[in-house]
Amino acid sequence: MAYTRGNLAVKEKATARGQNPRYRETTKVVTRRSSLPIREKLLYMVTILFCVGIMGGLLWQNSQLYGIKRQVFNLNTDIQNIGVQVKELSIQKEKLEERIPDEAAKLGYVEPQDEGVHVQVPAS
Repeated sequence: MAYTRGNLAVKEKATARGQNPRYRETTKVVTRRSSLPIREKLLYMVTILFCVGIMGGLLWQNSQLYGIKRQVFNLNTDIQNIGVQVKELSIQKEKLEERIPDEAAKLGYVEPQDEGVHVQVPAS
């Protein structure tokens, strides 16, 4: 008998006896995967849910920061636009102040000869 893999109780192979077999004897290793225990499944589920919650919180925080940054950008552009409007309005004001004496002369107003303002208060 042949000594195969630590076992003396095996049949001799046909090739050893000098015969040509019609089929080849093969062995197939079958491994069965056992299912995970319920506690381990719950541990994995809780871990995944925790990670998803953390990522969701970070995403929410980033979206709020983006909104704040966008508001700051919009406010800066509004401030720049208002600054331009203030400059334009100050130029218009100066032009209008230069036209006041001409318009007053057209309407018949005259400049007072004395400097200062005289107010008459009735004596009572």
